[in-house]
Amino acid sequence: MKKTFLHGIISGLLASAAGIIYFNIYQNTLGTEFNKIVNIRSIAGVSIIACMLIALSYWVLEKFNKDKWKGILNVLIALLSFASIISPISMSLPFDIKNPELFPGLVIPMHFFPALAFFTLVPFFKDKK
Repeated sequence: MKKTFLHGIISGLLASAAGIIYFNIYQNTLGTEFNKIVNIRSIAGVSIIACMLIALSYWVLEKFNKDKWKGILNVLIALLSFASIISPISMSLPFDIKNPELFPGLVIPMHFFPALAFFTLVPFFKDKK
């Protein structure tokens, strides 16, 4: 249990770091300012929560001895990551935001960072049998 949740926390921190770095590079490169809508706290919070939910799902499968279902869970996580991009695509931004058409390019990649971070670290937290 501790190992699974440690995996979730470390993955969340990794996804947060990737999201914050991407956020800063994107805004500085394109000269945009979306701080009213997305900020460092929201990026970190959502990344950590998402990774902890993935860890919780893994823990439930381990608790009920359903390790073979992890592949199905991984597919479900990928599908949910894709489904989550509907929200930023359909979002209408306040009128005072400059270059609103660039907003999806900022947030859509970040929707995949938690799953990517979690799946990247799986080999480091895998039980040796």
